[in-house]
Amino acid sequence: MTTLGAVFRPQLPPERLRSLARLADDSGLDELWLWEDCFYEGGISTAAAALAWTERIRVGVGLLPVPLRNVALTAMEIASLERMFPGRSTVAVGHGVQDWMGQVGARVESPLTLLREHLTALRALLAGETLTVKGRYVTLDDVTLDWPPATPVKVLAGATGPRTLRLTGEVADGTVLTSGTTADDLRRAGTLIGEGRRAAGRGDDHRTVVYLLAATGPDAADRIHAELSAEGRADRPEQAVAGDAATVADAVRRLADAGADAVILQSTGDEPDPEGFIRFVAQDVRPLID
Repeated sequence: MTTLGAVFRPQLPPERLRSLARLADDSGLDELWLWEDCFYEGGISTAAAALAWTERIRVGVGLLPVPLRNVALTAMEIASLERMFPGRSTVAVGHGVQDWMGQVGARVESPLTLLREHLTALRALLAGETLTVKGRYVTLDDVTLDWPPATPVKVLAGATGPRTLRLTGEVADGTVLTSGTTADDLRRAGTLIGEGRRAAGRGDDHRTVVYLLAATGPDAADRIHAELSAEGRADRPEQAVAGDAATVADAVRRLADAGADAVILQSTGDEPDPEGFIRFVAQDVRPLID
């Protein structure tokens, strides 16, 4: 069954997270996702706080930009979350926005090579292995986590382009797709992910998480159009949904039918009522897709 979630967008100040996370938890929402967008809020710090403030909701981080992070630190933080809050966190890594990586002096010549090295080492460290690696970007000398997760942890990766999608199928445990993903895009992505999985001989589960830009209320269509226009996507209205619960649920079902294991509704950056959006997703949309 496809799970349904919502994003706490980092355009909201960090001090808003506590009340919104508790509301998401209390309202029965399946998942709450956080972003580590530059230069808003840290992904692991906000995830740890959200997990501590809630009782049952799953908290996702989509995604941690690997150019910003040493792989040993990423592994330590994911392992700590999993041991403190078993089975309640999902973390994805990815290239990061290249312009942002350039702003902080972290842009690399081959983002694909870095992501491959980071993912491979990260999964091995979380599995309790001792690593000595000297790659193009990742270097480890006899590194072992003292507190690896007590149970296996799945590491997801964000992807858009064909080569990265194949890479996620090959070396990640799941893929996170942006809100620009239509049902047809998702099917094409699934084919590429499958190619990577077959090349690596993988037969385990691979989770596909898709963001969906959504809005409801009297000005929903205008807000969606404004956000798509600001991102240069005004000619792709099918990449978002505006309307009542039935309309949004139909859009969620289309993505589910195309292969999404989780659909995470992403409000517009100027959402006037973040609490109302959480209630709308949990109480109005979710019952229509069960």
